[in-house]
This record gives sequence, C-alpha cells and structure tokens, in this order.
Amino acid sequence: QVHLVESGGDRVQPGGSLRLSCAASGDTKKIYYTAWWRQGPGTQREFVASILSTGDTNYADRVRSRFTISKEDSANTVYLQMNNLKPEDTAVYYCYAQSSGTSPVWGQGTQVTVSS
Repeated sequence: QVHLVESGGDRVQPGGSLRLSCAASGDTKKIYYTAWWRQGPGTQREFVASILSTGDTNYADRVRSRFTISKEDSANTVYLQMNNLKPEDTAVYYCYAQSSGTSPVWGQGTQVTVSS
C-alpha cells in the first residue's frame, strides 16, 4: 500500500512561484506513474502534469511553459515547480500515484491560492 502526502500550498500573488511536494511512503518501489491534478472552485478535477518512473513527463497545455514536474527517487518525492502563477491556477492540488498490481492512490490535497 502507498500513502501520499502533499505539501507546499500557499497564497501567492500573480506572477509568483510555488513548489509543491508529494511524499510517498509504503510500497513505493512499485510506483511507475505519478501525477498532479487540481480542482478549482466549482470545477471538475483536471490533469496538470505527470512523470513516469523512467523520467518521461507530460503536461496539460495550459501549464506546459510554466510548471515543471520532477522527482527525487532517494526521497520518494515528486515535485511540481509552478512559476508565473495566475489567478486561474487557484485550486486544491492533488497527487496521484499508480503502482503495479494495486489500485491507484490519491493524496489529501494542498491548497494553492493566487490572488493580489
């Protein structure tokens, strides 16, 4: 079983930056896919970015030039560096992990608010 804990959410002004962390514990060796999703006020949860165990990444078009997903295997942590934040980036950001032979797991979420 894998357990995910997100951190790093905060309130920032437009144009600011934040780095979110997703720390995994448990049977982390079986994780092959980790992603960030977000859910803004009154909206459906949407895909933000993902990273495979190989290091291959994928991004939603609306964040591609501003966000960077990365991982630190020794720390079992996936990061989301968010630059040039906009008010429309305001959302609860969730970490999602898929492991071999088990059901996918979600974290509890971390709030990001972009406002002046």
